[in-house]
Amino acid sequence: MSDHTDARADAEPVDDAKLLRLLGLGARGGLVSVGVELTRKAVQGDQAYLAVVAADVSQHSKDKIVPLLTARGVKMIETASAAHLGRAVGRDTTAVVGVLDAKLARGIEAAAGDIRRKG
Repeated sequence: MSDHTDARADAEPVDDAKLLRLLGLGARGGLVSVGVELTRKAVQGDQAYLAVVAADVSQHSKDKIVPLLTARGVKMIETASAAHLGRAVGRDTTAVVGVLDAKLARGIEAAAGDIRRKG
């Protein structure tokens, strides 16, 4: 999966219901990895196109995932809280969701771009 864009460790927070709905659809379709460890494995296996990170994630969790995203060239979007992100994918909370489908990743990136343009 060589078409990854550069990771953005300084990603701007995005709080968007559309983005969260797309993640929920991806979770129901098995197109995402939920949590730091599963997302790390997906990134290491070149299966992740995008990572969506909760804005309020602990520095410890960021330290576990952001350097790997950067090294592998996987783009990162920071959004919502761990509670909102978790609820979107059927959990109480989660720090990160990896997107394993290129089309879904493009849709999520477009949703995040729409928010930035409106903001």
